[in-house]
Amino acid sequence: MAEIVVIGAGLSGTLMAYELLAQVRREDRLTVISEGPAYHFVPSNPWVAVGWRKRDEIEIDLVDIMKRKGIRLLTQGAKRVHASDKQIELNDGAIVDYDYLVIATGPELAFDEIPGLGPQGHTQSVCHVDHAAHAKAAFDKLAENPGPVVIGAVQGASCFGPAYEFLFILETELRRRKLRDRVPMTFVTSEPYIGHLGLDGVGDTKGLLESELREKHVKWITNARVTSVEAGRMMVEELTEDGALRKTHELPFAYSMMLPAFRGVAAVRGIEKLTNPRGFIIVDKHQRNPDFPNVFAVGVCVAIPPIGPTPVPVGVPKTGFMIESMVTATAMNIGALLRGREPAAQPTWNAICLADFGDSGVAFLAQPQIPPRNVNWSSKGEWVHYAKVAFEKYFLRKMRRGAPEPFYERFLLDRLNIAKVKELRTGT
Repeated sequence: MAEIVVIGAGLSGTLMAYELLAQVRREDRLTVISEGPAYHFVPSNPWVAVGWRKRDEIEIDLVDIMKRKGIRLLTQGAKRVHASDKQIELNDGAIVDYDYLVIATGPELAFDEIPGLGPQGHTQSVCHVDHAAHAKAAFDKLAENPGPVVIGAVQGASCFGPAYEFLFILETELRRRKLRDRVPMTFVTSEPYIGHLGLDGVGDTKGLLESELREKHVKWITNARVTSVEAGRMMVEELTEDGALRKTHELPFAYSMMLPAFRGVAAVRGIEKLTNPRGFIIVDKHQRNPDFPNVFAVGVCVAIPPIGPTPVPVGVPKTGFMIESMVTATAMNIGALLRGREPAAQPTWNAICLADFGDSGVAFLAQPQIPPRNVNWSSKGEWVHYAKVAFEKYFLRKMRRGAPEPFYERFLLDRLNIAKVKELRTGT
């Protein structure tokens, strides 16, 4: 019998558990450790923040689903991983042993790195459903007393898509309420240019997003470093391409949503040879840690170096389909180890993204996500909004059923020549 443990029950952790079911043997035990019993669909958080979705519409109680699937669910949360001892200490003091561990914790949100940032300070967030609900209450106050809005992502952030999404969703809702003319909007980002996205752009995201900002009368500041936030005021340094100070901005706001930088969670941060200085898990091409070969990692907690140097630190996003490819490869590799074989599966890290703008949107396909790419495509249109809505419904249904990849999804991806795992070619 092998004890296989997944830490985390977000996108990567829940999918990881579902995919492992097809790989574990009858005698093995699969355990998921989570912070609470609920899964929520993070891409819908911007809709929650303006009242287009209610919290319970995007949340799933995992207790019955995991029980039905034969997965042990522990909701105390992990306090510390003891990798040398192959143990996990839970928040209530209990100890869980493992033979194979998959770390899928997601990140810790580093609001504290900038004075005044975050829901406990003076800005909002859409990184968690709790934050999105808090942001909705703040938006209601904005609607009652309109004023300037500042949206964006701070230095070190690696998830830029939701910042653009929320900016345009908020702008759409303000227009619907006939309040847009009373709300000046500014987009503040650490990206070196609009549409960089932490990926040096995908297709013509630069042109598409700049055009959208101009059309919607949104000013922007790139190469931006937020130094502090006070009630109703944000201090921003704008840098040149060589990193010199170009200009300082004091931006007044009645409402602000700024995405923070990420770091590894406390349960793993600072473990020598397991994590990098930022606390993200070091993995090889098989999603396996080189120094702890029974430990794998998937999702946002994985260490990926930046695409290249930028005047202000910019991280690399881990998008949904990219994460799914990590999950599939990891499940196959643990399945191989359980049967006495060495891991061979490598994720493609391909990316398919739908960024909703409320009444339109931008879609992009990057194969792989990190350049250079075999496919580098982006497109804008009203169809993206409806595709995002449809995907939300489909994905939540899939998670409730506990089916990581139904046959029709596999068929469609195959027809589009979009793979999760690399086809390995062996020489003669």
